Amino acid sequence: MMDLNAVGRLVLFVGLALAALGGLLILLSRVPVLNRLGNLPGDIHIEGENFSCFFPIVSMILISIALSVALNLVLRLFNR
Repeated sequence: MMDLNAVGRLVLFVGLALAALGGLLILLSRVPVLNRLGNLPGDIHIEGENFSCFFPIVSMILISIALSVALNLVLRLFNR
């Protein structure tokens, strides 16, 4: 069982990580190219009278490629 000191450090670390992620998202929202995500050609948006459905297929593919490249670069740097 974890003592309160360890739990406190864990909560503090998670809080700082969330704050850093929030700051990063705020900074990334100012990049004009990233504001187009979700409105790219190939993203499917279906609107009916009583419902709306959105499938950001192309946006998710681009994000997946970018994250795969970034993760591969980070792993190659740490495996030296």
